[in-house]
Amino acid sequence: MKDSIARGSYSWLLRLLAPAYFARLWWRGSREPLYRSAWDERLGLFEGRSEPGRVWIHAVSLGETRAAKALIDALRRQVPGVRLLLTHGTATGREAGRALLQPGDTQVWLPYDTPGSVRRFLRRHKPAVGVLMETEIWPNLLVATHEAGVPMVLANARLSEKSMAKGRRLKSLLGPALSGLTRTLAQTEADAGRLRASGVQRVQVLGNLKFDMAPDPALLARGHEWRALLQRPVVLMASSREGEEAPLLQAWAGLTLPRPLLLIVPRHPQRFDEVAVLAAQAMPQVRRRSTFGDAPPPAALAADVWIGDSLGEMPLYYALADLALLGGSFAPLGGQNLIEAAACGCPLLLGPHTFNFAAAALDAIAGGAALRVADLASAAQQAAVLVASPPQSQMTQIGQMAQQALAFAGAHRGAAERTALEVAALLAERRR
Repeated sequence: MKDSIARGSYSWLLRLLAPAYFARLWWRGSREPLYRSAWDERLGLFEGRSEPGRVWIHAVSLGETRAAKALIDALRRQVPGVRLLLTHGTATGREAGRALLQPGDTQVWLPYDTPGSVRRFLRRHKPAVGVLMETEIWPNLLVATHEAGVPMVLANARLSEKSMAKGRRLKSLLGPALSGLTRTLAQTEADAGRLRASGVQRVQVLGNLKFDMAPDPALLARGHEWRALLQRPVVLMASSREGEEAPLLQAWAGLTLPRPLLLIVPRHPQRFDEVAVLAAQAMPQVRRRSTFGDAPPPAALAADVWIGDSLGEMPLYYALADLALLGGSFAPLGGQNLIEAAACGCPLLLGPHTFNFAAAALDAIAGGAALRVADLASAAQQAAVLVASPPQSQMTQIGQMAQQALAFAGAHRGAAERTALEVAALLAERRR
């Protein structure tokens, strides 16, 4: 009874907030036009015919979509001809997801989590199996899939202490949703323990899919070419978040000359212009990647700061850099994915806040691929010292860290094949 009241209250609240939800999508669409497309899909309304029996994979944003690629590749190898239904919640996720589609696949927005929207979505698409990436627990969606008999997998699952505490406060709402999961495939033993303590059943530890993400060789090669053109050290602020760029730029301006080139890649594309303005206020020479074409122009080679205002080019940026600072770890945001940097052979400096990737951060430090620093001022000072030695020398600390980053990434691969086996087994059961 208590659970039913909690979900009913939640559903009515979502209905009341629907105008604000769509107003926010329209506002975000002023910078990212894709948000203004296919609004009917957000309400579970779809045009055209939909083939039933697909494997449905939900990857809310860019990071989850990149991880989903490794799973999708493994699933296509294990189940030739498999048809996919790919859903997202953000414009960056949907844009990246387009590249994963093959003939016969379908891509739509995940519906708003009201009972009517999710029922219409499921009636329309009739997926055979559903896969939710990482943390995507939607109460009405999971209750509806359970009622419809659709087995649901939470893949690459992670749960921080902070999220576990929040989940306890919402137990009446989240309990029925979590019980609707058929299998939960956790990244680490620590994640599995927290998931079990939260009431999740049938938890297995299969590893982190992001270790199976293969950097684009062409982007890596371009990054190395640009590094050769520069002939100076490069420090990357990777996936920076609001509140991190200003103190970094202040610390960078105070470094002794000659300074390394600072490359800032904001996490969210709608902040590209904002960060470029911040950089121009702190440094005299700022250049934007979007103005380069296939190579940086001569005027950019002597710049103080580059802004990486492009999507899908992180391997280029990591290959270009001698060292990266992990965005989101210097503000209390939990940090971004550090695994891609390691796979590109780029050492890392981590801030104090890495709770979103706690196990990976500790393993990277233990493996010599990363170092922990207290704040951005310390990061700027230590980065400048580390990259001062010639990167060609493998006897330098930074050269050793680069080798250890590659070894760290290689040692943890295999989660994609293991996860695909679980999904393929559920699909085979449904087809019997």
